[in-house]
Amino acid sequence: MNVSRSSSNGKIPVAVLGATGSVGQRFVQLLAGHPWFQLAEVVASDRSTGRAYCEATDWRLSADMPDGARELVVKDYDAALDSPVVFSALPGEVAAEIEQRLAQEGRALFSNTSTHRMTPDVPLLIPEVNPEHVAALETQRRNRGWSGFIVTNPNCSAIHLVLALKPLHDAFGIDALAVTTMQAVSGAGYPGVPSLDMIDNVVPFINTEEEKMTEETKKLLGGFDGEFQPACLTMSAQCNRVPVRDGHTECVSIRFRTPASPEDAARAMGEFRARPQELDLPSAPRRPVIVRAEPNRPQPNLDRDAENGMATTVGRVRECALLGTKFVLLGHNTIRGAAGASILNAELFKVEGLLPV
Repeated sequence: MNVSRSSSNGKIPVAVLGATGSVGQRFVQLLAGHPWFQLAEVVASDRSTGRAYCEATDWRLSADMPDGARELVVKDYDAALDSPVVFSALPGEVAAEIEQRLAQEGRALFSNTSTHRMTPDVPLLIPEVNPEHVAALETQRRNRGWSGFIVTNPNCSAIHLVLALKPLHDAFGIDALAVTTMQAVSGAGYPGVPSLDMIDNVVPFINTEEEKMTEETKKLLGGFDGEFQPACLTMSAQCNRVPVRDGHTECVSIRFRTPASPEDAARAMGEFRARPQELDLPSAPRRPVIVRAEPNRPQPNLDRDAENGMATTVGRVRECALLGTKFVLLGHNTIRGAAGASILNAELFKVEGLLPV
């Protein structure tokens, strides 16, 4: 194995798996000009391999394709990689074998796919929420005999929900919650949901989404003491696809263990700061949760790009006749909800000296 530890400019070389897809493109965009990481390799299915990235990719983001990615030759899934850090946006049906092989080879594998999120020795990580779960890597390496590792980030709707829940759970304890999502079409990838199914319509079903939100939320808010212990809370999720391009909106109702007013809840969320903000990580939002006072916010068009798409915006914090407190939240589903989350995880690992470089 020939692992390149640093590029000519001193940055860490990284590879992106599934680089031609929607989330893969977002990785490529966000890595352009990154102060610590240098995109060195792009990997995709055999439909794209052997071609320059600019020829193999139908670039769907509003910005131009980054110059540094254009002439990279797309490698196939079985190719030997030189980069010590790998970001995965692979389809679920191929992710398991490829991600495990690369971790066994000694790579730091940061996965956006759902394949390993609930695996008992794989951290499901939001740096502001559960950085202590990194301790599971010792168990992972011991169980598997790997020199590398796999770390995952959550589902695009769960991550924004849990960013808002974390300060509330710490301050008041969450006994029960209900969440109804209105999820953007970009969450389905490209081409995603057919236009005639989406225009003038709401689709009240996203396969396995409600299960993912519930399972992942409990893992993220739970503890780790040699094994993961899910948070003890009752949760109900309903997930809907709506005709919005980017930005998931979620309506949340919560019953706290310790009584708290809507003003208390809003203050806790707005004042929330954590490890990424203390470390001033490059991709970290200054305010991970932004609380707005306007009666008609948040809105996807106005709020999804807050803090470069890395923050969760909360509004309409008020009393709930059923559970006590309710609010609306919004977050960018392909930035903080996907590629940006993985990159922030890797930044935390670099500062903590956990990357194999």
